[in-house]
Amino acid sequence: MSSAIDLAVAALVLLGAAFVLIGSWGLVRLPSTMERLHGPTKATTLGLGALLVGSVVFFQGKLGVWTAHELLISVFLFITAPISANMIAKVHLHRMRTGALVEPESIAGEPPAPAPDVDWATFQAPRDGSSASTAGS
Repeated sequence: MSSAIDLAVAALVLLGAAFVLIGSWGLVRLPSTMERLHGPTKATTLGLGALLVGSVVFFQGKLGVWTAHELLISVFLFITAPISANMIAKVHLHRMRTGALVEPESIAGEPPAPAPDVDWATFQAPRDGSSASTAGS
């Protein structure tokens, strides 16, 4: 039984370390802010989750102790990472719309142009007189 626990812990730690490495590499190497968001919010979050589950398995298998700390950290991480990424993306889009920010050329290329009659959820600023520009008035 002990070797199965050791194998599970080793697999979870290696999987978590691989995800964290890939996520950190994406954070450093991707050119634009929107692309860099995927590294810490997707891969690194899954990597830390695997490391924390490996810690739970280790303490339960070797010491017979259930620990809630790792589970609470995982819940906090899985709740806060998407919310913070959403806020960073909103600020980034706002700064691009107002012209306060110029991004380097993206791997994905330019975003597609919106349809002429649609001005919400796009990279374009609302047109004067449209429902999006007068919604806050």
